[in-house]
Amino acid sequence: MATLREQLFRVKPVPRDSEEAGSDLKRTIGLFSLTMIGVGSTIGTGIFFILSESVPVAGPAVIWSFVIAGIVAGLAVICYAELAGSVPVSGSSYSYAYATLGELPAMGVAACLLLEYGVAGAAVAVGWSQYVNQLLFNLFGFEILHALAYAPEEGGIVNLPAILLLAMCCFLLVRGTGESVVINTIMVCTKVGVLLFFVCVGVTGWNADNFSDFAPFGVSGVIAGSGIIFFSYVGMDAVATAGDETKNPKRNMPLALISALLIVTTVYILVAIAALGAQPWEEFEGQDAGLSAILETIVGSTWPGTVVAAGAVISIFSVTLVSIYGQTRILFTMSRDGMMPRLFQEVNPRTLTPVKGTIVVTAVIAVMAGFIPINFLAEMTSIGTLVAFVVVSLAVIILRVREPDLERGFKVPFYPVLPVLSIIGCFWIISNLQPITIVVFLVWTAVVLALYLVFGRRSSVLGRERAAAEAAGRSDSKGNGL
Repeated sequence: MATLREQLFRVKPVPRDSEEAGSDLKRTIGLFSLTMIGVGSTIGTGIFFILSESVPVAGPAVIWSFVIAGIVAGLAVICYAELAGSVPVSGSSYSYAYATLGELPAMGVAACLLLEYGVAGAAVAVGWSQYVNQLLFNLFGFEILHALAYAPEEGGIVNLPAILLLAMCCFLLVRGTGESVVINTIMVCTKVGVLLFFVCVGVTGWNADNFSDFAPFGVSGVIAGSGIIFFSYVGMDAVATAGDETKNPKRNMPLALISALLIVTTVYILVAIAALGAQPWEEFEGQDAGLSAILETIVGSTWPGTVVAAGAVISIFSVTLVSIYGQTRILFTMSRDGMMPRLFQEVNPRTLTPVKGTIVVTAVIAVMAGFIPINFLAEMTSIGTLVAFVVVSLAVIILRVREPDLERGFKVPFYPVLPVLSIIGCFWIISNLQPITIVVFLVWTAVVLALYLVFGRRSSVLGRERAAAEAAGRSDSKGNGL
């Protein structure tokens, strides 16, 4: 009989190839589509509005803030790349923690991921309804959905457009992963095109004098700006949730993670440079729909704002789609491990997707988006992501020591320096979060771990397999007269 400590920290064997993972999901995602999942989940509403928050803190030197934030996120992404090429399964950092730290820490990471994907999906769905109103107002001169789009905290009863968005995403995911990734790829290419459109139009209003007072708040302002901007990189780990549906995951997952990071960072820096060249940094503070306003000033017309608003609508749609996708795949993996009800691992024989799990996840997110004021939970997605990043960086070190001969599609360079720097960077950003965010996060994690101790510990597939193996060993010993 295993002791309590042995139960809590039992480690799941690392699958040597994708077949060992035992997944029934269909491998339909290639390298380009997988890269677009990473880009689509990362480039969301942040870049459309982050400048109004970060430029007043850092001045034109916010360009360096983007670089620093990209480096901190990049350190974690490089660690993800090694693990994604070593552990070719869905579940993201939950699976990596299970294979390195043990069952209880894996459930703690699962709590982080449930926050990141569930709450974020609801939050962006609420934001989508607001951008739809803005777009319709620009096109038709009035807000068609104004009364329906009020969130509860704004005096409304139900946010119907947010629920409609979630329903559309659910429909696409239920039809099949292949169709969903095609739609996501189209939307990602469109929103990247909109941001590049902003850059092209923005440089026509270039004024080099806007960079004369480059760092008005010094190094401290640059660092503070990078802390704000980092949250525009949240979502990159969505690539790691697709391990069971990726073609040649040991090769494609590391490449997709690194490619997505390079694309996102390049687009962010180009947008920042164009925006700062077109408008004095002092004018960014309190500027709503900043990118639209900058273009309207340059062109002297509202049509550029309409284009940017359309890009924001498409951007949020793709983020919501990937949020639901990531959540269902994490729950699929947890269910397969016995940590969640079997409902989440049931795969439709025709579409080869977890239809029931997708519907349940969408329904829960829709309730949050439609009826519950969730703005105060937005920062919770960030702390969940940061803790997951810490675990992934730690898992790289542990797996290198425990299984040095494991086949790896990609290896972190300058090991162990980069994983250690990643851990330090994440804790540095966590230390700058609001205390209430950290407290609520700890309470939520404690609740999930309590549920594991009561239910998951006993229903663990790994626990049952090891108990059966021990029982069989004792039977063999008795049979042999030992």
